[in-house]
Amino acid sequence: MDRIYLDHAATSPMRPQVIEKMLEVMNTTFGNPSSIHSFGREARHYIDLARAAMAESIGAKENEIIFTSGGTEADNMALFGAAESYRQNGKHIITTQIEHHAVLHACNKLEKMGFEVTYLPVDETGRISIQDLKDALRDDTILVSVMYGNNEVGTIQPIKEIGQVLKEHPAKFHTDAVQAYGVEKIDVNECLIDLLSVSAHKINGPKGIGFLYVRSDIKIAPRMFGGEQERKRRAGTENVASIAGFHEAVLIAVKELGTKRQKFNGYKEMFIKELKRQDIAFHVNGFLENSLPHVLNLSFPGTNVEAMLVNLDLAGIAVSSGSACTAGSIEPSHVLVAMYGKDSEKITNSIRFSFGFTTTTEEILKASEETAKAVRRLTK
Repeated sequence: MDRIYLDHAATSPMRPQVIEKMLEVMNTTFGNPSSIHSFGREARHYIDLARAAMAESIGAKENEIIFTSGGTEADNMALFGAAESYRQNGKHIITTQIEHHAVLHACNKLEKMGFEVTYLPVDETGRISIQDLKDALRDDTILVSVMYGNNEVGTIQPIKEIGQVLKEHPAKFHTDAVQAYGVEKIDVNECLIDLLSVSAHKINGPKGIGFLYVRSDIKIAPRMFGGEQERKRRAGTENVASIAGFHEAVLIAVKELGTKRQKFNGYKEMFIKELKRQDIAFHVNGFLENSLPHVLNLSFPGTNVEAMLVNLDLAGIAVSSGSACTAGSIEPSHVLVAMYGKDSEKITNSIRFSFGFTTTTEEILKASEETAKAVRRLTK
């Protein structure tokens, strides 16, 4: 049985070019990037090239990119680092109810440390209200953290508008762009973003590497202590091979941004068209248009999410009930609860399909057919 992977929002397979680059670096470059001899300089060169490409991809300066172990560390570093650096100005933080747990759990911890956190609600499409943000802002608000695009339903937040609101306020603006980077065109200056988190494994790079963008005038207290790497902001010998692989993934993502968006949006339309042709009842969670092109979250009335996942897995199709970080949990998605309320049927019957560079038209048609079969089976 041919298997079909439609869970690219959880993690994505590495590009062959990424693997080749990492193997090349592991085979030829073992020096410590902090060493001043030729072995160290060779390793440092890979890091410098990668940092430059990543900065350029979001309109930043090279010295504003800090390499991390991934999105979770980048989010934690942004929240704890900014909270500690600006606590003398206040202890109020604003975020949303639909953030990734890397932000939500960090905020829970900050509350225990004496900070006050406001969790903005979202409407049924998964978007916050700009008016709610304005109403929540206080003189002692030091940080606003709103994700760029949601990992479960794909909804894109009004990032530019948030940046404009905060332009007249001293609060720093962080966005978790882990799911949006590589599929959305992001410009930190246009959107007035101060801190931005990215992870390599979402864009066909290796796991265990990411970056945090920190605007040059923003103070960020380090979370790790040791050597003076990353301009004393993040200690530890750099993961050179993974950084080189990440660099390769970024170059490909930037080059294919436009065509990728067009292709994935086409897959969404194809999937929905086939379900309609098969006369399947469903509801799109979030938007079809104003959303990440590779994420499609559908509610199937009369079905159960666990039964659907098992049925599709038996048919060789890998999908998800939402965030991979809560895989194995039977708890309802906090994102869907925020959108529809805890009593809504949608929180127990929604499936996330997400696409990537390996996805084909044939796979979309096959997956939509098998989804239709599973729905019919479960709603008899």
